[in-house]
Amino acid sequence: MSIPQSGGGQIENRSELAEYLEKGCKPSEDWRIGTEHEKFGYCLEKHRPLPYEGHCSILTMLEGLRDRYQWDPVEEAGKLIGLEKDGANISLEPGGQLELSGAPLESIHGTCDEVNTHLREVKDIADEIGAGFIGLGAAPIWSHDEMPMMPKGRYKLMTPYMSKVGTMGTTMMYRTCTVQVNLDFASEADMVKKFRVSLALQPLATALFANSPFFEGKVNGWKSWRSNVWQHLDASRTGMLPFVFEDGMGFERYVDYALDVPMYFVYRDGTYVNALGMSFRDFLDGKLPALPGEKPTLSDWADHLTTIFPEVRIKRFMEMRGADGGPWRRLCALPAFWVGLLYDANALDSAWDIVKDWTTEEREQLRQEAGKRGLSAEIRGRSLHDIAREVLSIANAGLVSRARAGAGGMVGDESHFLNALHESVETGLSPADELLELFHGEWQGKLDHIYAACSY
Repeated sequence: MSIPQSGGGQIENRSELAEYLEKGCKPSEDWRIGTEHEKFGYCLEKHRPLPYEGHCSILTMLEGLRDRYQWDPVEEAGKLIGLEKDGANISLEPGGQLELSGAPLESIHGTCDEVNTHLREVKDIADEIGAGFIGLGAAPIWSHDEMPMMPKGRYKLMTPYMSKVGTMGTTMMYRTCTVQVNLDFASEADMVKKFRVSLALQPLATALFANSPFFEGKVNGWKSWRSNVWQHLDASRTGMLPFVFEDGMGFERYVDYALDVPMYFVYRDGTYVNALGMSFRDFLDGKLPALPGEKPTLSDWADHLTTIFPEVRIKRFMEMRGADGGPWRRLCALPAFWVGLLYDANALDSAWDIVKDWTTEEREQLRQEAGKRGLSAEIRGRSLHDIAREVLSIANAGLVSRARAGAGGMVGDESHFLNALHESVETGLSPADELLELFHGEWQGKLDHIYAACSY
């Protein structure tokens, strides 16, 4: 989850909220790729989650990365809770999941270099302290009581509130991991088209990247248990956003939606002020019970936008949020998938042709089915396996058209980063399917093998 935002003066009128989003518009030559991924840390000796403090711990990991690789510390109330360097940051999810939020980069070549460097640095420190990191969409064995809580005020506020709005909020916070990519838009119209295509196809990403078939030591009946978790959270801030497909969609319409999402907090002087369930509309009028008479700043608005969790969301860029965390090849495949579809005009048009007639009910049903059935989920009699073949062909053509070479021009275009997904289409197997085959075969039903199989 995001670190507190900064900058921006007091909001004088409501129009500034949409203007804030609109300032994210960029010409295509300035479009960038920001990839984020989370991973579970564990102690090698007993396969238990990393606590915050101790020899084999999250704190020791952060200190090691800070001292050896010159990351700058990020602290809250005197506790080291993150790192930052060169436009990237390393942050902590509530249960200690370590997240890299990558810098905005020009190509997927750069993204993959960044991911590989990060994983190498993490492994260097982890090997020394007896830790490992595993790429999955959900913790396969650990119970909620085994999970630590990271020392961040945001999580202390959110944890009890989550149990009041949905049934799986704390599971999402403490026992799931994702990979996502953040992409740019040129204009309001470009944002709307990309928003519609990416929302409609988010279930396809869920199916292709499904990687959480186990939970609390058992087969859970889903290819992406993480997707199931997200379907049982606070409905006011999650889901497929049907209004995005309606006439009149634009920055103002998204602002209307965001204003109706209850608040979590206001960040003041290093402290998270409890604003749970309160209204940002009241805040605009100086009537927020948590801060009576005070009006919000643009950084408060930016913070509020980070507390909204639909399958795709916008801030000053667009976030694709439907994929499980997974093996390193897929950390590069996700940005390749979405860049190929959204950063080439012909590809975007072709992708829109596939989804433009799908109804609200069909999109929602596909979301539910994709998490459970993976590539065998269907819409209008077509399986996601079949649709994936067509969509990957479009994404591949989009990447070829971009023609972005690697360092020194010695590497081909970015299309080879889709290879892991092409393999899924050829075999019909997602990572979850492959894990289930191992579990029922080679592992003989012993799930502890998953640590060696899925660690970076």
